[in-house]
Amino acid sequence: MHIDAFQTLADPTRRRIVETLRRGERQVGDIVEEAGVHQSGVSRHLRILHESGFVSVRPDGQRRLYSLKPEPFQELDAWLSPYRKLWEERLDRFGAALEQRQKQKNKK
Repeated sequence: MHIDAFQTLADPTRRRIVETLRRGERQVGDIVEEAGVHQSGVSRHLRILHESGFVSVRPDGQRRLYSLKPEPFQELDAWLSPYRKLWEERLDRFGAALEQRQKQKNKK
Protein backbone atom coordinates (compact mmCIF):
# COMPACT_ATOMS: atom_id res chain seq x y z
CA MET A 1 0.00 0.00 0.00
CA HIS A 2 1.19 3.49 -0.78
CA ILE A 3 0.89 6.59 1.32
CA ASP A 4 -1.32 7.80 -1.54
CA ALA A 5 -4.27 6.00 0.05
CA PHE A 6 -3.94 8.17 3.15
CA GLN A 7 -3.47 11.29 1.06
CA THR A 8 -6.54 10.39 -0.96
CA LEU A 9 -8.70 9.95 2.13
CA ALA A 10 -7.20 12.93 3.95
CA ASP A 11 -9.57 15.28 2.16
CA PRO A 12 -12.85 15.70 4.08
CA THR A 13 -14.89 16.05 0.88
CA ARG A 14 -13.57 12.75 -0.44
CA ARG A 15 -14.37 11.11 2.89
CA ARG A 16 -17.96 12.41 2.62
CA ILE A 17 -18.20 10.98 -0.89
CA VAL A 18 -16.82 7.64 0.32
CA GLU A 19 -19.35 7.68 3.16
CA THR A 20 -22.12 8.30 0.63
CA LEU A 21 -20.90 5.44 -1.57
CA ARG A 22 -20.81 3.10 1.44
CA ARG A 23 -24.58 2.97 1.10
CA GLY A 24 -24.27 1.60 -2.43
CA GLU A 25 -23.85 2.55 -6.05
CA ARG A 26 -24.73 6.17 -6.85
CA GLN A 27 -24.76 8.52 -9.80
CA VAL A 28 -23.16 11.96 -9.55
CA GLY A 29 -26.45 13.77 -8.89
CA ASP A 30 -27.20 11.52 -5.92
CA ILE A 31 -23.72 12.08 -4.50
CA VAL A 32 -24.12 15.85 -4.92
CA GLU A 33 -27.35 15.73 -2.88
CA GLU A 34 -26.15 13.34 -0.21
CA ALA A 35 -22.63 14.74 0.26
CA GLY A 36 -23.68 18.39 0.02
CA VAL A 37 -20.98 19.31 -2.49
CA HIS A 38 -21.34 21.13 -5.82
CA GLN A 39 -21.31 18.91 -8.91
CA SER A 40 -17.97 20.24 -10.14
CA GLY A 41 -16.39 19.36 -6.79
CA VAL A 42 -17.97 15.92 -6.72
CA SER A 43 -16.76 15.22 -10.26
CA ARG A 44 -13.21 16.32 -9.41
CA HIS A 45 -13.09 14.25 -6.22
CA LEU A 46 -14.62 11.21 -7.94
CA ARG A 47 -11.88 11.44 -10.56
CA ILE A 48 -9.24 11.43 -7.82
CA LEU A 49 -10.94 8.52 -6.02
CA HIS A 50 -11.18 6.62 -9.29
CA GLU A 51 -7.54 7.25 -10.24
CA SER A 52 -6.38 6.13 -6.80
CA GLY A 53 -8.40 2.90 -7.08
CA PHE A 54 -11.06 3.59 -4.44
CA VAL A 55 -13.99 3.95 -6.84
CA SER A 56 -15.17 2.12 -9.93
CA VAL A 57 -17.41 3.57 -12.65
CA ARG A 58 -20.10 1.63 -14.48
CA PRO A 59 -21.82 3.15 -17.50
CA ASP A 60 -25.58 2.65 -17.56
CA GLY A 61 -26.95 4.27 -20.69
CA GLN A 62 -26.41 8.02 -20.31
CA ARG A 63 -25.59 7.68 -16.61
CA ARG A 64 -22.36 6.78 -14.88
CA LEU A 65 -22.74 4.86 -11.65
CA TYR A 66 -20.01 5.02 -9.02
CA SER A 67 -19.27 2.45 -6.34
CA LEU A 68 -16.52 1.67 -3.86
CA LYS A 69 -13.91 -0.95 -4.63
CA PRO A 70 -13.03 -3.15 -1.64
CA GLU A 71 -9.32 -3.66 -2.40
CA PRO A 72 -7.92 -0.33 -1.16
CA PHE A 73 -9.92 -0.63 2.06
CA GLN A 74 -8.64 -4.17 2.55
CA GLU A 75 -5.09 -2.86 2.08
CA LEU A 76 -5.72 -0.11 4.64
CA ASP A 77 -7.15 -2.66 7.06
CA ALA A 78 -4.11 -4.92 6.60
CA TRP A 79 -1.78 -1.97 7.20
CA LEU A 80 -3.69 -0.92 10.34
CA SER A 81 -3.99 -4.44 11.74
CA PRO A 82 -0.69 -4.47 13.70
CA TYR A 83 -1.56 -1.08 15.22
CA ARG A 84 -5.04 -2.29 16.16
CA LYS A 85 -3.48 -5.28 17.89
CA LEU A 86 -1.09 -2.97 19.77
CA TRP A 87 -3.97 -0.80 21.03
CA GLU A 88 -6.13 -3.79 21.92
CA GLU A 89 -3.29 -5.21 24.02
CA ARG A 90 -2.86 -1.87 25.78
CA LEU A 91 -6.59 -1.56 26.39
CA ASP A 92 -6.67 -5.11 27.76
CA ARG A 93 -3.86 -4.25 30.21
CA PHE A 94 -5.64 -1.04 31.16
CA GLY A 95 -8.89 -2.96 31.73
CA ALA A 96 -7.11 -5.52 33.88
CA ALA A 97 -5.50 -2.74 35.95
CA LEU A 98 -8.87 -1.06 36.48
CA GLU A 99 -10.42 -4.37 37.48
CA GLN A 100 -7.60 -5.02 39.96
CA ARG A 101 -7.98 -1.54 41.40
CA GLN A 102 -11.73 -2.03 41.80
CA LYS A 103 -11.16 -5.34 43.63
CA GLN A 104 -8.71 -3.66 46.02
CA LYS A 105 -11.15 -0.84 46.61
CA ASN A 106 -13.99 -3.29 47.39
CA LYS A 107 -11.81 -5.13 49.97
CA LYS A 108 -11.44 -1.97 52.06
